[in-house]
Amino acid sequence: MAELKFEITEHIAVLSESSKGWTKELNLISWNGREPKYDIRDWSPNHEKMGKGVTLSTEEIDVLKRVLFENNF
Repeated sequence: MAELKFEITEHIAVLSESSKGWTKELNLISWNGREPKYDIRDWSPNHEKMGKGVTLSTEEIDVLKRVLFENNF
């Protein structure tokens, strides 16, 4: 399996923190040198390990924002 390279280009928010110190974060991340995308996932302290997450394009984030606001979330 090829090595996964990532760079957090912008830390946007910590959404929650577990009792073990892992944080669920919203970040802009460049995966394997590609254009940064919005990413929501769990991170260990110091970002040494990551959990499963979801990566969204700018267009997908715009749709998500619209849906959340239209439904009063």
